[in-house]
Amino acid sequence: MVIRMRHTRSHTRNRRSHHALSEPSITTCQNCKKPVVRHTVCLNCGQYRGRKVIDMEAAIAKKEKKLKKAGKKEEAHKDHKDHKDHKEGK
Repeated sequence: MVIRMRHTRSHTRNRRSHHALSEPSITTCQNCKKPVVRHTVCLNCGQYRGRKVIDMEAAIAKKEKKLKKAGKKEEAHKDHKDHKDHKEGK
């Protein structure tokens, strides 16, 4: 359905008065005392409400392995490009 009448500025602004964003609530982690957004897992120690939810050592090892693999791919890509440039005589 199409709105046929113009909304005045005051009516529009009254409607939009509830659209404001609220600042996220930040608390400290019970375990490591780092700042954490409420109702989320601590990204430093992996605990939520006193329980270990994420094994951070395994997560860090996985991330390092992924970065190492990406580094090898980048080196292989670079070597391939150098080889290609050498072939073309650049």
